[in-house]
Amino acid sequence: MVRWRSGTVRAIRRRWRGAVELDVQVGDDQLRALAYPELVGEPEPGDRVLLNVGALVMGLGTGGYALVVALPDRLPPDPADDGTTRDTGHLVKARYTPLQAISLGVDEEASPHRSVMEHAESLDGMPVVTADLHSALPAILAGIKATNSTARIAYVMTDGGALPAWFSRTLDGLAGHLAGTVTTGQAFGGDLEASTVHTGLLAARHVLRADITIVAQGPGNLGTGTPWGFSGVALGEAINAIGILGGRAVGSLRVSDGDGRPRHRGVSHHSLTAYGKVALLPADLPVPDDGLEPALAAVVDAALVPLAERHRLVRVPVEGLDEALRKSPVGLSTMGRGLDADHAYFLTAAAAGRHAATLLLT
Repeated sequence: MVRWRSGTVRAIRRRWRGAVELDVQVGDDQLRALAYPELVGEPEPGDRVLLNVGALVMGLGTGGYALVVALPDRLPPDPADDGTTRDTGHLVKARYTPLQAISLGVDEEASPHRSVMEHAESLDGMPVVTADLHSALPAILAGIKATNSTARIAYVMTDGGALPAWFSRTLDGLAGHLAGTVTTGQAFGGDLEASTVHTGLLAARHVLRADITIVAQGPGNLGTGTPWGFSGVALGEAINAIGILGGRAVGSLRVSDGDGRPRHRGVSHHSLTAYGKVALLPADLPVPDDGLEPALAAVVDAALVPLAERHRLVRVPVEGLDEALRKSPVGLSTMGRGLDADHAYFLTAAAAGRHAATLLLT
């Protein structure tokens, strides 16, 4: 289950919001490690650290990191509150794991937003863009801003990928471009904490005052290569939540001509399953009206025919979107492929953002 190691911090490599990257000496090896100071305290050179190296050893999607579990010889101080009341929150994330984190939920009794959340029942027609992968977030944002530069945009992060929002360097780079991040389910570390996608969406609308919200899992993606065994299935449930709450669902399609795996070329089976089989309520599914290679466009059109029985396929003009993507405040990368290596993926995500922005005018 867990492969443990004990090592010594040799150097601090870099920092971003909520995370510290380290060089750690473990025997004869030097490992790249990641610590979340909010959980384990501030590591310093010379500190002994306990590491979880399981995913690193197996080459799984942790960004190539050993993860710091504790600084056993220099524990961080307790939080300032006394810890015996619920006055500073009692929402537990990563529940019943050794590193379960307790935070203030946006809608619980001690929250300054309690009254707003108690009365929040509708998204008031707010456009909400759903995406399979975290890497779509900056591309969707680029499409929105290229179409409506003043739109106020929130991000609702689900718990299918990384649980700590702090893992995302993308979120660090987009901090000045988002109204805020709401972490939902078992995910934590956002500007606001919510227990469900439903409360996360309502908080985005009524607390962060978003005009448009983007819903996607954090970095990483759980998948077994089987039709139902992937964390993106939750997208279909998000579409249902948006519809139930009176929002306008916009499904960003995962389209690729750069992915070497047949199940993800054209329209990924993740999109076809989530939108075609899990989503019970309709959504708009934007498709670029130009910019896709003709052979790819034909494959995409054929794959989407069954989805048109429930959803509305929308052709979106792409003029200016390539330029907007190239001006993104953070680098664009999906599964190690940049903008030019998988242009169709990012262009389709930007088209979803553009369509959401146009809905503000209708």
